[in-house]
Formats: sequence, C-alpha cells, structure tokens
Amino acid sequence: MTTFKSYRDLEVWKRSMRLAKRIYEVTQKFPTEERFGLTNQLRRAAVSVPSNVAEGHARFGSGEFIRFLSIAMGSVAEIETQILLSHDLGYVREALADELLAELDVIGKMLRGLAKSIERRRV
Repeated sequence: MTTFKSYRDLEVWKRSMRLAKRIYEVTQKFPTEERFGLTNQLRRAAVSVPSNVAEGHARFGSGEFIRFLSIAMGSVAEIETQILLSHDLGYVREALADELLAELDVIGKMLRGLAKSIERRRV
C-alpha cells in the first residue's frame, strides 16, 4: 500500500496545480468584459481543485478527506462546463478546449480513485 506524507506528494494535486496555472494563462486572453464573469469563475474553480485536495488532507479523518475530494470533483465538473461555454463563445479554440477537457477527465478519474482507495482503507 502506497502512503504519502503530504498532499504535495499526490500526483492529482500536482496535476491540478498545473491545470490551474494553465487556466490562468488561457483566461488572460479572454475579453476584458469577462474579467468579473467567466475569467473569475474559471480561475476560482481551477484553484479550488488542488486547494480542496490540500485542505482535505490536512483535516482529521479519512471521511473528511473524502468529502473534500468530492468538493474537488464538483469543481472539475464546473471547469468542464465553463470550458465548453468558453469554446462556444469563441474564447477558446477547439484544440485547446479538447486538451483541457482531457486533462480534467484524468484529474477526475484520479480524484475518484483516491477517494475509493481511502474508503477501502476505512473498511
């Protein structure tokens, strides 16, 4: 069984941090009128994923960790929706949207896998 000492050891945290940085880069090119709209929403959701992994890890008990991983999953779905809307509005080209959605799919699977692994250890 693999153990980790810090949330920073988790590949899902590392990947979601890279994704958050990428979202910041992508949204820099959004129209200025979206600064308080879609740009802000996307950035907040992207930051939420690694933040919830970190916060869940810092909490006491595996049940709380699983709950925070679930919140991170919600943020993944939120980002997916916002990327699709950004594409539909012409802010993100199709190839970039596909790249981001593929990475979100991987992160989502990793979050679910981590939650299942923690749940198995609880039983």
